[in-house]
Order: sequence, then structure tokens, then C-alpha cells
Amino acid sequence: MDVSLHRRRTRRPLGPLTAAICVAAVAGGCAGPGTPGSHRSNPDTTTQAAAVRRAGNDLQTAYETAIKNVLPSVVQIQSGGNLGSGVAYDGQGHIVTNAHVVDEQRTFSVTLANNEQPLPAKLVSSFPEQDLAVIKLDKVPAGLKPAKFGETSAVAVGQIVLAMGSPLGLQGSVTQGIVSAVGRTVSEPSSGGGTGATIANMVQTSAAINPGNSGGALVNLNSEVIGIPTLAAVDQQLGNSAAPGIGFAIPASLVKTIADQIIKNGRVIDSGRAALGISGRTVLGPDFQPIGVAVVTAPRSGAAAKAGIRPGDIITKIDGTPVTTILALSEELASHKPGQKIKVTYTRHGAKKTAEVTLGEM
Repeated sequence: MDVSLHRRRTRRPLGPLTAAICVAAVAGGCAGPGTPGSHRSNPDTTTQAAAVRRAGNDLQTAYETAIKNVLPSVVQIQSGGNLGSGVAYDGQGHIVTNAHVVDEQRTFSVTLANNEQPLPAKLVSSFPEQDLAVIKLDKVPAGLKPAKFGETSAVAVGQIVLAMGSPLGLQGSVTQGIVSAVGRTVSEPSSGGGTGATIANMVQTSAAINPGNSGGALVNLNSEVIGIPTLAAVDQQLGNSAAPGIGFAIPASLVKTIADQIIKNGRVIDSGRAALGISGRTVLGPDFQPIGVAVVTAPRSGAAAKAGIRPGDIITKIDGTPVTTILALSEELASHKPGQKIKVTYTRHGAKKTAEVTLGEM
């Protein structure tokens, strides 16, 4: 599946009960000629119908409560000529959003859910490698409500979720869906507003993700933010139009890890992401199909150079898994941690070689 970055810069009525056509003025019901006894409603059916009504009311209440609790924490961000969303992270005016929302801007206009007057904000730091950024309001307004972030380990397929943000500039919009999958590794394009980041453990959702939703909130019915909506899939066979019901959100655990470091240190000092320590490009074979990743640079201090890999080598496998493109290499590395040892298969002047590499950190 080709994933492309979009700038996010009734109850069903119960059927009628079939009943005898009669009117009774007393508890005994009614009896027609030649019909002994009386017609009474089935207690099991009545109890079941009441339970269905209660369940429907409880679900609607859960939706309304989550929206009431979280929507005030979701803001609209004007970044240059682009619109995106953000989430109030703490009571000091920090707002977390996507790196592609802030782009290369350093100042922003932020509109809170309960205030139509835009507020000025400045960039704290951006981390395009994971498509996250933190900005800070110049002045913390009264009533700023930080969101509560959930635990990624508790996210399960089938959970009902709500996506909150400003799709197409419509501030405070909410869409609903479920968690469709967890643990997805997804790569953004490096053009069209994307950062080119490869992000692991993303949450896939059927909630609609539209331009302007990026940086907003993916919320469970416990009023917890479980992810930051970032990507929507596109169908190339339909002319790169959006593929309905396939969106991705950066998991809350990663959001908290990156945001906490930016707020504390002004930058990310521990990404937790493995790095091979090279720059590379995709190599095509005689049939013009990708066959591997050519090493363009391999600094001496990098993991690859320390293992004997050098510019000109063509990497073809990681731990036996074929890597035919730079994107495939990035996605494979995203599933590893710094310090892990991997087996890299590569060719040098046509000869096949292997090296054990201790991964560095991005």
C-alpha cells in the first residue's frame, strides 16, 4: 500500500412488536370470544428491548462525554499558508503537533476551541524524523485544558475512537471509527508536505482523516488521546485519491517520549530509533526494478563503517529480509532498537558479503 501524507496541514429504531389487536382496561388483558385466558407481553422480549435501549443510551453518553472532555484541548494552528491541528500538552502552553504542520515556520497563530481570537505561539523544536513538534503559546490563556494521554499498550483492535481536529479548516470537527490495526510501520513521502519519516507502531484507524486533521487527537471513549492523526492512505489506481477509512496516528507513547524531551531539553536527545549510520539511494537492476540500497556515505563514527561497510557497497538484506529500496531499509530498521546486532548482507564489486552491525541511534 502506498501511503501519502495529506496536510491535515441513531441508534437503529427497534422494530414494532407484533401484538394482538385489543385494548384492555385492566391488568388481565383482553380475551376474545372462544379465546380462553388473556394475551400478555413476553417478559423476555420486554427485558431485551429495555437492555438494548439502555446500551444505546450508554454508548451515546460515552461519545458525548469523550467529546466534551477532549475537544477543548484540540486547537487549530495557522502555519504560514497552511492549517493544521494540535493538542494542548500541559498547563504551561505547550502544544504538540506534527512536524509537517509547522513545516519551516517558527511563529504561529493558534485558535483554541473556546476562543475565536487567534493567539501567538512560537516553535520550541521540531523532530521531522518522527514527524512531531512542540510549539508554545506566548501567553497561557485562562482555561487552557491539557489533554490526557493514554497508554499505547492498552490500545486494541476494535476499540471505538474519535478523530478531533480542523479538517478543511472546520475547527472542532469530530469523526468516529475504530482501531483497525496496531503496530503498523508507515513511511511518509518526502514531497507534497511530508517529512519522509518512517514511523513504527502506528495506530491504523477507520475514523476519517482529512487535510487539516494532522496534529489533532485520536481519542478513545475514556477521554484519552491515544494518537496524533498524521497520515491517510491513497489509492494510486484511483489517481492518488484518498482511500476511505484508512488513516494512521502516531502512538501516544511516542508522542509523550518526544514531547517530554523537547520541553525539557529544547530538542530530542534520545530518539530510541536505530540507525545504520549511512546515507543511501535505491539501485535499479537491468530490468529497471529495485535491487538494493547503494551506500553513498558511511561516516567513520557510524555503525555501518565500524562493521566494514563503505560507500559503493549495495545492501540487499537485513537479517535475511530483502531490502530492495531505501524505503524498505528504513522500515526494516524501524523495527529495531539502538544497540541491537543485525546481519547485513551486501555486495561489493559483484561479490556477496555479510557483516554483523551493532546499530547506532538516529
